[in-house]
Amino acid sequence: MFRLNIEFLGHSCFLIQADSHIVLTDPFLTGNPSAATKPEDVRPTHILVSHAHDDHMGDAKAIAKANGATVYSTFDICQSFQEEGIAIEGGNIGGKLPADFGSVKLVPAIHSSGLPGGIACGFVIEIAGKKIYFAGDTALFVDMALLAGENIDIAMLPIGDYFTMGPGDAAEAVKLIKPQHVIPMHYNTFPPIAQDPQKFKKLVESKSDARVTVLQPGDEASF
Repeated sequence: MFRLNIEFLGHSCFLIQADSHIVLTDPFLTGNPSAATKPEDVRPTHILVSHAHDDHMGDAKAIAKANGATVYSTFDICQSFQEEGIAIEGGNIGGKLPADFGSVKLVPAIHSSGLPGGIACGFVIEIAGKKIYFAGDTALFVDMALLAGENIDIAMLPIGDYFTMGPGDAAEAVKLIKPQHVIPMHYNTFPPIAQDPQKFKKLVESKSDARVTVLQPGDEASF
């Protein structure tokens, strides 16, 4: 089984790599003051877009075109990519989409979508024998408890507050989801979402068995 490497590029953007498969999430790089790299320096094979707000869809179209990457998102969001000749896999909440590295399941997120009539989502990503829950932008909601049945290895959770869960609610989400590892995201990019991730780490590890890995933009971790 291939080793899983995760690089944090800032905000909610990660590069998840196993062998030749490189999955990029919510690629907000241009205009991101905390971005660790430039769009032209990223070489993904797959791109996941949780919703259509600029700080999540970001550079997805340009990066997909430059690399021939397949975009995974909701059906509505994927339509705009298809119009530009980009390969897509569009589904809806509850659907599991096939991928050559494993699969991508679309799961609920409570958040506005940035697209009239659209919805926001999170993802459960199966890759390298592990399951990653990428929450996207979301509030805390009780149905997160259903994710415990997925046996999540790594949960990527927003902690910025203001637009998403704050640290306290994100810590409650960890108790519901029961992942082995947690990586905080969507914080410190702009003043309204300033947070101390080390305080979040202490809070989570005092209330659950999960271990928190805090990554600064440009940092990597292997699992």
